[in-house]
Amino acid sequence: MDASALEFLKELLNTPSPAGYERPIQDVVRRYMKPFADRITTDRHGNVIMAKNPEAALRVMYAGHCDQIGLVVQFIDSDGFIYTQPIGGWDPQVLVGQKMLVWTSGGPVNGIIARKPIHLLTDEERKQVVKLKDLWIDIGAKTKEEAAAIVKVGDPVTMELGFRTMLNNMASATAMDDKVGLWVVCEAMRRVGSRKLECALYSVSTVQEEIGLRGAITSTYAIDPHVGVAVDVTHATDCPTIDKKTEGDVRLGGGPVIYRGPNMNPIVTSRLVSIAGRLEMTYQPAASGRPTGTDANTMQIARAGVATGLVSIPNRYMHSPVEMISLDDINKAADLLAEFACDLKATDEFIP
Repeated sequence: MDASALEFLKELLNTPSPAGYERPIQDVVRRYMKPFADRITTDRHGNVIMAKNPEAALRVMYAGHCDQIGLVVQFIDSDGFIYTQPIGGWDPQVLVGQKMLVWTSGGPVNGIIARKPIHLLTDEERKQVVKLKDLWIDIGAKTKEEAAAIVKVGDPVTMELGFRTMLNNMASATAMDDKVGLWVVCEAMRRVGSRKLECALYSVSTVQEEIGLRGAITSTYAIDPHVGVAVDVTHATDCPTIDKKTEGDVRLGGGPVIYRGPNMNPIVTSRLVSIAGRLEMTYQPAASGRPTGTDANTMQIARAGVATGLVSIPNRYMHSPVEMISLDDINKAADLLAEFACDLKATDEFIP
């Protein structure tokens, strides 16, 4: 991974993008990818669609969703404390004690989420699982009027953003899900470079995956690809308390994960595995017996059907402020998808 690619990843992770509020990150994507795509468009939904060799008959779509889970301001009480609704799936336990950012029209406002100190909790309260409705954001305001002069109902909220390097080329940040997948589909197009393509390659920054795979629905319909590969994160199981017998054996640093199952076209999957072998690249097999909770789900059944694959990045502590990935895994995933696109021939068939 070169320096510019690493800086792009850091910029993605430092840019807010709760579902429905993706405009800032889409600006980052367009600016970075302008030299590497033949055409970049943004649809009315907010998907950024980057095309290389768009006149080719065989259309291939890579999808990485740019949206992250977040919160949205719902109510400000008389003392200036802010209550929210979730955007996407939260475990409220991870929110207690977190530093938050409210993204207002005037810029980010610092806030914190806390609760009654443990000294003041009753025995019964200590046994209860905290609920989101019982948590508030404190921005330091003294009154509702002071808070409402800055924060508006409908403003999005994220955890404090940032990027931390770890041992063994690991990295941690909130919203690795799925900004690393977005990075992979962008970087794959960049790595194709000036190599000859017999396909039209579309790399798409999809929106609103966390609230129902919505951006993949609209962008796949518009592109009408013959082949599609979604790039998302999957649960790393190489940490305590996760049962490999039920969740599979997936390790950080073990390479990208290539999924098999009814949501995946077997020819696409077989080609991804073959290319990984040709590149002497380690990869990790995984299976899903039902439609996955990724953009691959809706891509597969768009229009008359798309030959779909799923490449995933191992992720520890998903949907938390400390999601952790291996930089080696995303680097390999970008190489894998670049080679997959270059390997396609105009006459290739994907009927299983």
